[in-house]
Order: sequence, then structure tokens, then C-alpha cells
Amino acid sequence: MSSEAVFIQVGALAEGFAPDSHTLRGQDDLAGQTLSLYFSDGERLEVCFVDGQTLHWRGQPADYRATALRPGVLFVDFLDPQRANASITLVCNQAQGNFTAVYGQLPDEAQARLDAFSRVEQGLSLTAVTAEFRFGRLADNAAPLPAFTDELIGMRNMYTYSPTERYEHIYLNDNFYAWQCLDGVEKGLADVDRCHYVKVAEQLYLFVWREKIIPTLGVVMIDLQALRTDGKILGYQGSDFSALSNFAVGAHAQVLNTTRHPRSGA
Repeated sequence: MSSEAVFIQVGALAEGFAPDSHTLRGQDDLAGQTLSLYFSDGERLEVCFVDGQTLHWRGQPADYRATALRPGVLFVDFLDPQRANASITLVCNQAQGNFTAVYGQLPDEAQARLDAFSRVEQGLSLTAVTAEFRFGRLADNAAPLPAFTDELIGMRNMYTYSPTERYEHIYLNDNFYAWQCLDGVEKGLADVDRCHYVKVAEQLYLFVWREKIIPTLGVVMIDLQALRTDGKILGYQGSDFSALSNFAVGAHAQVLNTTRHPRSGA
């Protein structure tokens, strides 16, 4: 009889993913550029890239990582300089002239230690990790906005992050997906977690998940044309809540199958 798999902290997960990972090379040509963000609610912000490592967000510096899984689609991720234990991810479709901003927030220790039964009693979400989505345009024009989508629902995909790390995802419905670790530091673990899907372009999606056992936020681009992913995972380095781990992830993707349920009443 095999031993039972045990959940690990995000810091340990980052160490397992690091060797020979399939993450994309970072964009190093953004120095001196500015992104103008016109949010759909009327707010306007400018993101200034000081160099290949630092940007200014609302006048404050932050270290960033930028990649382009597909030409003309920029993925920019950084820790929020104005909020503790939080991150901001921008997905800018320069060809369509729009963007999605994801504001992620990890719970503090007291929130994280509130058990599932108590959360249900209090009418709270099972996960204490939060994500806010804001959409907008890259110019003051009428470009179409990104939107949530159901196009991934029913797909069962396998993601190989490195020679040692392999996972399976099943996109169940608008709110939840199932995952299991096939190989790697979490081998044998599986769960169903809260998730969100945004369509960025044809066969290109932003997938965000929020885990409930170990406080974890995943923000990943999935390109079903190139069968590649790139993004990040945010969590605590250890169990003392004193340091963050915000690390890059990227994978080769394989669509295993797709299930389409009969319509109700059919």
C-alpha cells in the first residue's frame, strides 16, 4: 500500500518546478516604454517600464516579469507595491487593443487558518484567496473588451512543466476545475478548486485558479494553437506567512479529450 500524498507549501512547489522548467524567456525590450490603460469604468493609468526588471505602478516601483506566449500578447506580472501579499497581472492584447488586469490577494494567517466548516457556516467562499478582474482598452477607442468564456469547459488537458512535473486539468464548469499531479513533488495529490476563464484571442485563454487548502493563486495563459502555457503561481514561501513565493511556470500542453454533456431535457 502506497503512502498518502501530503500537501506542500508553495515555496516547496517552486523548488520542485525550477529545474529545467518550460517557462518562457522573459521580454527584455520593454525599457522606456509606457502602457496606457483605459479601464472600462473610466479610470486611466500609465505603466512605465524603467528597464527590463522594474516598472512604475501608480508611481511606485515594482519588479516585474514579462513574456509573450503569442506575438502581440504581453503578459506582465508583479507584486502589488501598494498591498501586502498581493499581485497584479496584466494581459495586453496589443493587436486587439485591449487588456485584462487580475488583482490577486492572499489571505492573512487568521483568514487562512479558518477551517472549511466555519467558512461554510459564515457564508464565505471555501477559498480565502481572492481575484478581481478588470477589463479595458490600450487606447481611448471602441476596441472590444475581453470577456469571460466557457470554451474550455469539458476539456481534459495534460501539462508538462518540466521533465519531472506533470499535471492534469479537467475544466468542469464556469466555477470549478479538477486537478491532479501525475508526476512531481505533488504526485498523488488532487483537488477541485475555484477558477475563472477569460478569452484573450482565438484559442488563447487566461486561466486563473484559487486554491482552498494551501493559499495559492495561479494565473496562466493557455495557447491551444501552440500547445504551450506560461504564467505564475503566488503563495507563501512557508507556513509562517512571513515571505511570498511568486514564481514563473510554463508547460507543454496536450488535449486528452473533451466531454460535451447533453443539454438538459434533451
